[in-house]
Amino acid sequence: MPEAALNVLGGELRACSFDPLTGFWRDGSCSEAPEDGGLHVVCARVTREFLAFSKARGNDLSTPRPEMRFRGLQPGDRWCLCALRWLEALEAGAAPPLVLEATHERALDLVPLEVLRQHAWDASPSRESP
Repeated sequence: MPEAALNVLGGELRACSFDPLTGFWRDGSCSEAPEDGGLHVVCARVTREFLAFSKARGNDLSTPRPEMRFRGLQPGDRWCLCALRWLEALEAGAAPPLVLEATHERALDLVPLEVLRQHAWDASPSRESP
């Protein structure tokens, strides 16, 4: 039986999102995949600023693409991002908050844990309320 994937906190990797369905394998998880040259292991809660940043960099994540069964992301959606794109957004002041429990440990190859923690999204119920 294969070992469970780990998150950046050392626990079992949690799902990032099933709606919209994310991940390199579109299985809801930011799992590592040898075929994934972009290393989409960072689970982020996308923001309006990040979506605009990504579109300006040539990766439009907000426009629906029905032919790819993609409804387009809205602010607040969770999505597995390329670790390098998240770092690029961080440097530009547009990095979205992260869901550390759903961010694969491979992100630590590129981003120190203390930096990830500084950008963690607090999912407590009080933060969910409008």
